[in-house]
Amino acid sequence: MGGCFSKPKPVELKIEVVLPEKDRGKEELSAGGKGSPRAYQGNGTACHFHAEERLPAPHPYPGAQDCVEAAVCHIKDLENGQMREVELGWGKVLLVKDNGEFHALGHKCPHYGAPLVKGVLSRGRVRCPWHGACFNISTGDLEDFPGLDSLHKFQVKIEKEKVYVRASKQALQLQRRTKVMATCISPSVGHSSSTNVLIVGAGAAGLVCAETLRQEGFSDRIVLCTLDRHLPYDRPKLSKSLDAQPEQLALRPKEFFRAHGIEVLTEAQVVTVDVRNKKAVFKDGFKLEYSKLLLAPGSSPKTLSCKGKDVENVFTIRTPEDANRVVRLARGHNAVVVGAGFLGMEVAAYLTEKAHSVSVVELEETPFRRFLGERVGRALMKMFESNRVKFYMQTEVSELRAQEGKLKEVVLKSSKVLRADVCVVGIVPATGFLRQSGIGLDSRGFIPVNKMMQTNVPGVFAAGDAVTFPLAWRNNRKVNIPHWQMAHAQGRVAAQNMLAQEAEISTVPYLWTAMFSKSLRYAGYGEGFDDVIIQGDLDELKFVAFYTKGDEVISVASMNYDPIVSKVAEVLASGRTIRKREDWRHVLAHRERILSLHAADSGSHVGASGTEAKPGGQVPTSSSPGAPRAEPEPSQCLPSAAWLTSREASAASRRCSAPKTSSATDGWQWRRDRPCLFFLWDWSPVGPCNILDMILKLKLTHLQICVTSTVIGQTLTREKDDETGTTANHRTLSVTPRKFGL
Repeated sequence: MGGCFSKPKPVELKIEVVLPEKDRGKEELSAGGKGSPRAYQGNGTACHFHAEERLPAPHPYPGAQDCVEAAVCHIKDLENGQMREVELGWGKVLLVKDNGEFHALGHKCPHYGAPLVKGVLSRGRVRCPWHGACFNISTGDLEDFPGLDSLHKFQVKIEKEKVYVRASKQALQLQRRTKVMATCISPSVGHSSSTNVLIVGAGAAGLVCAETLRQEGFSDRIVLCTLDRHLPYDRPKLSKSLDAQPEQLALRPKEFFRAHGIEVLTEAQVVTVDVRNKKAVFKDGFKLEYSKLLLAPGSSPKTLSCKGKDVENVFTIRTPEDANRVVRLARGHNAVVVGAGFLGMEVAAYLTEKAHSVSVVELEETPFRRFLGERVGRALMKMFESNRVKFYMQTEVSELRAQEGKLKEVVLKSSKVLRADVCVVGIVPATGFLRQSGIGLDSRGFIPVNKMMQTNVPGVFAAGDAVTFPLAWRNNRKVNIPHWQMAHAQGRVAAQNMLAQEAEISTVPYLWTAMFSKSLRYAGYGEGFDDVIIQGDLDELKFVAFYTKGDEVISVASMNYDPIVSKVAEVLASGRTIRKREDWRHVLAHRERILSLHAADSGSHVGASGTEAKPGGQVPTSSSPGAPRAEPEPSQCLPSAAWLTSREASAASRRCSAPKTSSATDGWQWRRDRPCLFFLWDWSPVGPCNILDMILKLKLTHLQICVTSTVIGQTLTREKDDETGTTANHRTLSVTPRKFGL
């Protein structure tokens, strides 16, 4: 080492991490648990009411013959922060232990059926490993999106140190629960010319807005209008499955809208909005007055500015009819996709098995470069090329040539001529009808809104693909994020603020895509990143990429690394920061813990004789005398860390022969019944501090950490207690760095 500093001697720290007492109360209150509920009169005004006066919910257990009850485990089989699937005969249940209490919920995410046991448990909620939806473990309620339905919550009781779960047989089979909603007390008669709430656009934002209003007790008229001929449907599936029929994509059946008094006007186009008189004018001349307005128009077809732009067989993928027509024309013929974003690449991937040839035209050097960077983009590009997709990068379309009025060739500015029978192009915000309305639009045609999804006009809100909004955890930077999950969240916030609840948009963006049977997940907002840290194998498409701005991780992408993206999303959602080259390693460690737990569960039944459930990710080891012990595999993701048993950690610490850092640790022996995370961190003078900070934030109880580092002068304080059980939640821990010695 150069300069006046000599290389310090290694220091060994032995730390037992537990959940501080002061944090216990915070975990018991869910994000949606603040404030009192509201009910709404017919005129839309609000009044508070007590919990016992809430809208009645159907009893989950109509009779003993309709229920099943069983002992699922011993109370010591699960540590705090663990989840496990248990079998009740009629179906599985997700059993969760948090803050010493057991909770039983539906085990599959209602969105796409992901196994929640592989997800992330934090702050009193579980986050789906596939698409990031969050559910409150105390109520089963959906707290963050995507999806519309919540989980069933089942009864749990403890008798003679055994955990019993009682559940409705029907609920076990359904695996989803729709929240109780108000009904409309002022239905329209014929085509009434006024409504309390008008929602323009029936995508995710519009539908969630309408449902949230009803869930919050709003009982006045709601009108949802759409250009489509169909009821609201799952639009992201269009580009992933072009053959899908409208009835396969429907988000809610027709009976749902009728039952809850949500009027849907299909094939209804709003051509202008009169904000002064609070009136929307439709293309057929019909005028509808409103009290509150949500603008969620989504996107419209992008017009290519080139010669021959009006030829036939040039499409966007906006409706089921568009998607069906594209795949029908492309079957056995030549397809050209303009744009290598998520939608374009999904279409290209789907058409490879249908079309004779698939070509992608893009201005950038690599696909997804804006958010995924060049290295990841090239790896994905290679996957497409191995599936017969041809790329024409850093160019654009200059001419569309037709034969008998139908597309035959696409000419590029590079002079390359592509054979084409069908062409798919992008979309732009569908906000043209607002240009003379007085509602603000930016230079790109997006609608700027504040954190409450309000436009510049009182009583007018906007949400979905057509808005720019302040992203809270990126210092309120104004962004446009056309993600399905984000549209859900914005629709709910808009509804809450129509009811004067003063809600703000705070969700972490989360998106996913599927191409050639491989799923890519992404969380955060990475535009403008200046570095990317990649772990794993890009060639094998098994990797995780952390995108950083300065020393802060601002987004993450992964393939075959679940549930790491959900973990990062949960860390960001909690307001915490992941630092470059330090904290992100421990997010990876969380993934290893989940995989180890899952592997252990698949090998033995919960509470089986002779096994001991280990916290922190270790494989349960036999407690029978003389029985062989299962060795935990070191983490492949952590070159400087590994999960060890307490016995192994104790031996390792003796080999280090490092001086003690404080008398507070004198006589502190490693617990044989608790796991250890062993770190070798000799390159960063602040490494151990960040290690401790991140591990504490993970809130894993009963985790011992051994840190061997070149840092000296660390001090550690530890509050002793007489705890003898397995749920010590009251210890506190602090680490204070001192100056380094010369």
